[in-house]
Amino acid sequence: MVAVAAPERHLEGDSTLGVSATVSSSAQVKPHQLWALAPLIAGQPAYRAGRWVRGKFQYPGTPHRLTAALPTAPAAVLIHDAAGDVATLCLDLDISKADPAVIDVDAARLGVLLTSCGLQFVEDVSPSGGRHLYVPLAERIPGADARELVDALARIAPSLDPSPHQNPTTGCIRVPGSLHKRGGHQQLTTPLTAAYDVLRRRNTPDDLDKLRRALAPELRRGREEAARRARLATAPQPALRVPTGPNGIARRPSGWQSPLRRTAETGLYDTAKYRTPSEARMGVLNHLAACGWTLAQVRGELTGQFPGLAALYQSTRQLDRLLETEWGKAIEFTATSRGKNTAPKSDTSPTQPTRGGKEKPSAAAIHQLVNDLENILYAVLDARFQKLGREGLGLRFLIRGVLAYMRTMETNTLDVGCRTFALALGQHHGTVARLLRRLAELSDGMVTKIADAHHRNADVYLIELPEQHRQLARDLTWRKGKIHAVRPVFRALGPAAALAYETIERARLSPTAAEVARDSKIGRSTADRALAEMAALAMIHRDDAGHWHLTHTTSLAQLARRLGADSDVAAQLTLHRRQRGQWHAWLDRHNPDQHITESDIYDPDTAEHWLPPDDDSIASLMPSRRPRPCRST
Repeated sequence: MVAVAAPERHLEGDSTLGVSATVSSSAQVKPHQLWALAPLIAGQPAYRAGRWVRGKFQYPGTPHRLTAALPTAPAAVLIHDAAGDVATLCLDLDISKADPAVIDVDAARLGVLLTSCGLQFVEDVSPSGGRHLYVPLAERIPGADARELVDALARIAPSLDPSPHQNPTTGCIRVPGSLHKRGGHQQLTTPLTAAYDVLRRRNTPDDLDKLRRALAPELRRGREEAARRARLATAPQPALRVPTGPNGIARRPSGWQSPLRRTAETGLYDTAKYRTPSEARMGVLNHLAACGWTLAQVRGELTGQFPGLAALYQSTRQLDRLLETEWGKAIEFTATSRGKNTAPKSDTSPTQPTRGGKEKPSAAAIHQLVNDLENILYAVLDARFQKLGREGLGLRFLIRGVLAYMRTMETNTLDVGCRTFALALGQHHGTVARLLRRLAELSDGMVTKIADAHHRNADVYLIELPEQHRQLARDLTWRKGKIHAVRPVFRALGPAAALAYETIERARLSPTAAEVARDSKIGRSTADRALAEMAALAMIHRDDAGHWHLTHTTSLAQLARRLGADSDVAAQLTLHRRQRGQWHAWLDRHNPDQHITESDIYDPDTAEHWLPPDDDSIASLMPSRRPRPCRST
């Protein structure tokens, strides 16, 4: 186990008091001396004695009164008082949840977060390698609030077990000095005098509010999932079978996680499938390579999303020596696998529309065309679509997705399936098919259907600058930046936030709230709510003159992950791939020369897509071949 050490601290004038010190600093303290801290941690003066029950160690029975005498059996103090309130946030980094190296990383990560919010804490370590962090509160908080905070912290620390805070009657935790079930005692890592001072002074409500602000994305995600579970619990029985999102897209059950992602996060793996850590990490690397990650992105997430992947290497030295080589093998394996699993080539070539003898436009011409079309979008189409209500909102984002696709693929021909734009918009592909037809009707000839779907070929649309809008497009100045459909983070925040953010992002001058509402074509009260919500997530900020600016230090990709939006994108992409596999299987039954196995259709270890950690991930997923054809008529 790799210990997370910090320098010795002096009690006076130490602004970082609370970050754990070395284990040796309290190694000479006797267990009964450490037990004296128990009343300062407990929610009430009581503890439960642990014992083995049918092969499982538990803390059953009636609680015992807490005294100065150290119990002779493993003892866990009760976290809640009789009213269910909490005096100390108890963060249990459990060895059953993750590899010891991941626990050390999580402890350091939580320590940095708590300290940045001005919160002081005490830390101990168990003989098994688990760690506990205790955050004492000057004012008790309801158990539900404590549970919400601990659940939010568990989203950024995969080894954190939130269960002690989930039951106000039985929730308990072993404290410093307590005997361990397999021998030894819970050892304090913070110096005893510093720990006593922290537990006596405790943390103010203002400091706790800072933590809530820092965890705003995780808290929002938790509340949305709780509301979703409540809706499902009261829904008719058929609705319980297939949970869906607001746009009809199937959702994973809350808390569901693919086996390989769990391995990448925690370092734990299925020994029946992977015999060694080497095999497990190659499984993870192969999957990341298949999802379009780069080596730089993988390296960056070894201390971010995937500390478990780093823990599968025996040492940092081995990681530095082998990672690049193993990544090369993963890229080679992925390329070989794709070659073997490629579907039949017949009927898969892109449709070539008739251009009347014209040559294919150059890349520069396509970019100029997109710039002109953006001018028409902002000057004409946005206002027109605004009047169409909910359908118009979908059309506004669809035309943005079309222009983003044109710029990314450097083409003015749309010959991909509806699922491509469904992924970019966070919509059901059936909705996109209907909107494409309406867009062709209402865009003044900007979008024209030139070929119908046939076999694997989708409907084909040609994008051009309408003759009646050419002078207007030339008169207006091109906008800065890139146009987007619905970036993953706005799946969680909603369309009003997406339009408001786009207005700030692409404005020539920083706009006021009134200008944001006017230019984004949304109501003033809606704009105010969206701006306040994005400001709370540190996406934007307002200066003293009332003008809004982007906060460039906030990564939209990281924020999407914290809000759980990346999981929605990955689930939708996985669903599309599964549907494509089923379609290929149907075709295979009519083509006996090609054979597709069940694992080619769906394998949870390979089919679950992990979105790369960058703000342009959706663009990187746009295919040059369509999946299943989707008619828009």
